[in-house]
Amino acid sequence: MKKHYRVVIIGAGIMGLSAAYHLARRGITDVLVIDRGYLCGGASGRNGGGVRAQFSSETNIRLMRESIEICRDFATEMKINVWFRQGGYLFLTRSKAQAAQLEASAGLQKRCGLATRLLSGREVQSIVPEIDTQGVELASFNPDDGVVFPWPFLWGYAQAAEALGVELATFTEVEGFATDGKRITSLALARTAHDALAAHDRAERTSAHGRGPQLAPESHTERPVQERFSVSAETVLCCAGAWSPNIAKMLDISLPNVPHRHEICSTEPLKPWLGPLVADLSNGLYFSQSARGEIVGGVSVEPVPHGINQRSSVQFLATYAQALVRTVPSMASVKVLRQWAGCYDLTPDQSPIVGRVDGCENFVLACGFMGHGFMMAPVMGRHLAEHIATEETSALFAQWNLRRFAEGNLLKSESMIIG
Repeated sequence: MKKHYRVVIIGAGIMGLSAAYHLARRGITDVLVIDRGYLCGGASGRNGGGVRAQFSSETNIRLMRESIEICRDFATEMKINVWFRQGGYLFLTRSKAQAAQLEASAGLQKRCGLATRLLSGREVQSIVPEIDTQGVELASFNPDDGVVFPWPFLWGYAQAAEALGVELATFTEVEGFATDGKRITSLALARTAHDALAAHDRAERTSAHGRGPQLAPESHTERPVQERFSVSAETVLCCAGAWSPNIAKMLDISLPNVPHRHEICSTEPLKPWLGPLVADLSNGLYFSQSARGEIVGGVSVEPVPHGINQRSSVQFLATYAQALVRTVPSMASVKVLRQWAGCYDLTPDQSPIVGRVDGCENFVLACGFMGHGFMMAPVMGRHLAEHIATEETSALFAQWNLRRFAEGNLLKSESMIIG
């Protein structure tokens, strides 16, 4: 590892890797991407892989139209199969208020060029006959939305970025920053011994299941450090998702976003029967069928633990089973194979925090993407690379600035959030 880089990116999730790839495509290859764990260990490797343009915000709709186009060409460009399939997203509502909101969103989506159409309960069954539409007030369907397999999506960006000269350092954590006035001069990093870290994490998981001393979620037990060193950078880009407030705090920057545990599970493989990803806006239920046939989905569960928590709960499984069987009664006898959790990164106005920070001119944020950072990363990586390369602030980043929270200029909340 070198002593100096043009750009250091904190977080090797899909957002950080996409930004690194697009920086390298622009000729900026002097880039280091670091991550405290392994590839796919954070939210990017723990999500359902949905990619949609059905939103209630024009900004989100237009960005996601671009992102879907990138997803469509990803396998060809990166030479890796991500199992991208455009079966559409089918949104369900169960109240008149939600139906009115969905109707307004669908109208905006059509004006932005989407093929969204509104459906009655009977029309829903023409797309997914297995759905029990009792209580469904209105639905919307866009056939161009889809699903990818998250892991190879990350691997594709990582391999392509490294092939262009980007350096990737996993199991490497930020311990602090050195600053000079309003600029970061260097980052203090710690590299963890992989085997020791695995043993440390296994011990925490064991204690969580009642077979040892109980540890708090994401406890501050000392992680085994193999080496400590520092690197300097002209620009530091923070793409650490739910961990971003912890990174920013080291610079005395307060972020309003908070982590929110979201759980998912996968069933045994079934014969293909489900085309779209189905999402119920009344309870946050969503589910789709993978290329192998598993039903992968989640649901809103309250309350959730405070802070970063990536452990699974029995409450989720019970809530999800009830919601799924209510929607598709034939799923009652299907077996669950695996359950896991990750963290949404929530902001007060349900919009991201992106761009340079007042008071620290070479620190760039890209966080607070709620539950749709994964699907936005392909297009956001391109915008972030342009922002860093040109040092210009686009209208897009201007509206997503951090200062809006202190000034009370919150944006209109995105209504089509799942989970």
